[in-house]
Amino acid sequence: MKKLIDKSAILTFVSVLMLLSNQLSAQEAEKKITKLRYFTINNNVQYLLLESVIKKGKTLSPQPNQPFEIYLDSAGVNLIAKVKTDASGKAKAFIPALLKAAWDASPQHTFIVKSGNDEIISDFIITKTKITLDTVITDGTKSLAVAVMKLENNEWMPAADVELKVGIQRFGGLIPAGDEETYTTDSTGKVTAEFKREGLPGDEHGTIILAAKVEDNDQFGNLLIQKKAAWGVARKIDHNFFDQRTLWSTRFKTPYWLLFIAYSIIIGVWGTLIYLIRQVVKIIKLGV
Repeated sequence: MKKLIDKSAILTFVSVLMLLSNQLSAQEAEKKITKLRYFTINNNVQYLLLESVIKKGKTLSPQPNQPFEIYLDSAGVNLIAKVKTDASGKAKAFIPALLKAAWDASPQHTFIVKSGNDEIISDFIITKTKITLDTVITDGTKSLAVAVMKLENNEWMPAADVELKVGIQRFGGLIPAGDEETYTTDSTGKVTAEFKREGLPGDEHGTIILAAKVEDNDQFGNLLIQKKAAWGVARKIDHNFFDQRTLWSTRFKTPYWLLFIAYSIIIGVWGTLIYLIRQVVKIIKLGV
């Protein structure tokens, strides 16, 4: 009897362990993740980007049509926006002008995200920051001078040790201005990047867009500053472009080779039809 009791106890213990492991694995297999990111563009446009995903193992799947509420500093008081995620699991919210007084009241702010009655995010803190970008030419050498400042005790102070990218804004992203991929601000909150992208094409006046970007900084979020400069190569634009005989011109400027092909097909089809009709007529006459 003693051996039977021992075996049953062992089986029960093993069953409990398996049940607990299955529950833990099920919890680890599926986990909801909500992220919030802060963006400032040219020290003017401010918005928040919320992303909601489900993590299963190593796979992330977006959660569409998920409602959230975003508040400033205090949940249930300073409502920034009620949002719903799109097909990619993301939702954008701009800080409204109605909260300007609350925004100006403090150098730091906490953003709170609620889903129903639950606070999903309650510790996302951002310090007010501004970023400037200037162009400098010294002895024929072009450089980009960037400064990052943070607000402390109602005064703008240098933000040291901030990693950022400095370069030229293109459709594919930011091309580094020099040899370095990233730069770090010094004790004065400044960096200087030498411009080594000579010969880069610009618009018809040679204008390109210079930019400096801080990405996902724990204290400042995402900052972007842009400035136009005529440091590129002017692109020649043919204003008589649409007067030429090309495929994208008007019908009166159709290329001759295309007209030849089209009319040849038309003549061939109608010629064949006329020939067949004449043969049918001859057959009918011979039958009479």
